[in-house]
Amino acid sequence: MDIRSIITASVLVFTVLSGIAFTENTQPAPQSGRVLGLAFESLGVSSLEKSVAYYKAIGFSVVGDENPPWTKDEAANHLYNTPGVMTRTVALTIASAGSGKPFTLVLREYKDFNRRSRADFPARNPSSSHMGVIVPDADTLWEQLKSAGLLRALSWDAKLVRMPGQTSGGIAYVMDPDGFNIEIIGVNQGQAAAAGTRKPSLHHLGLVVLDAGKSKNFYGNFLGGKFPNTPPQWLSGDTYDAAVGGRGFVINLINGAFPEAAAPQTEMRFELVEYQKPIRQDVEEYRYSDVAVNCVGFQVDGLDALYSRLKAAGIKAWSEGGIVQKKDGTRAVVLRDPDVGAFVELFEKN
Repeated sequence: MDIRSIITASVLVFTVLSGIAFTENTQPAPQSGRVLGLAFESLGVSSLEKSVAYYKAIGFSVVGDENPPWTKDEAANHLYNTPGVMTRTVALTIASAGSGKPFTLVLREYKDFNRRSRADFPARNPSSSHMGVIVPDADTLWEQLKSAGLLRALSWDAKLVRMPGQTSGGIAYVMDPDGFNIEIIGVNQGQAAAAGTRKPSLHHLGLVVLDAGKSKNFYGNFLGGKFPNTPPQWLSGDTYDAAVGGRGFVINLINGAFPEAAAPQTEMRFELVEYQKPIRQDVEEYRYSDVAVNCVGFQVDGLDALYSRLKAAGIKAWSEGGIVQKKDGTRAVVLRDPDVGAFVELFEKN
C-alpha cells in the first residue's frame, strides 16, 4: 500500500493527529429542517456490566449511574419500536479528537424480550459499523486488555500493525464483548506528546454500505454531511488487511464529515466503507433491540420539516407512529437508511 492509500484510509498517524479535511461540500441541506451535528452512538448489549467494563477499559467514562434499575419507558418504547419492554441504560462519554468535547455512547440492555444476536458480526457485512478511537499508548492498552481477558483482536496475529515510521502504537480492529467493531488507532508516544494527546479520543464513526452513491445521497444531500465529489480509489494491500483481519479485501473508503453537535464549528469524520466483494449482496433483517445493533444520533433544528422531506423521498421510519416526545421534552424519530437499513435517530431539543 502506498502512502497516498494509507492517508486516504486514515491509518497514517500524522493524518489522524493533524485533522486534515478530506471532504468537499455536496448539495447544502435546506435551512428549514437541518442537521446540527453528530451527537451520539447507541448500542444494544447483552450484558450491561460486561460492556461498561470494556468501554471503561478503552478510555470511556460513565456519566451518571453505572448500575441503573430496570425501567419501562413507554415513550422510548414507541421511539425504538420495542412495545412494553423494560430496559437498563448507561451513558458513557469520550473526548472528540477534533474539539475535545464529550461524545456520548449509550449502552442499552433489554429484559425478557426476544432478541437476536449479531455477535461477531463480520466487519464487512452491509450495515456493520465501527468507531475509530485514538489511543496515545496503545501498546500498554493492548497488554492490559489481553491480561484482563478483554482483547478480541481481528488483526493478523492479534497484534497492533505498525505504520511506516512507527516504533510504537499502530492500528488494529478489535471487538467489544458482543462483537461490535472498534478501530484502535495507536500513535507514537512522541507524536502524542507533541500533539498534547494524553487520553483516548474518538476520531470517527464508520458504516459499511452496499451502494456508496445511494448512501452519500442520504447522508449528504438529505442530512447535510460533506462527502468527496470525486470517486475514491479502490484500496487494497497487506497493511490494510493485517489491521482488519482480512485476506485480499478491496474497498472504497469515502471520508465524509458532519459537524459535532457539541461543537458545530468542528467536524467529525463519518466513513462510508464499500467492499468490492461484500460478504452479502443484501441486507440482513434485524431490529433496534437486537444485540450489537447500533444507531447514530443527529441533533436537528426543524425536525418536522426534515422528517417531512425524508418521508416524501421514501425514507422509512422505524419508530411507532413517527415523531415521539420523550420524557424530557425532546422530540425524536428513528429512521432506516435507504441503502443498508442502518438505524438513524433524529432529535430536536426544546
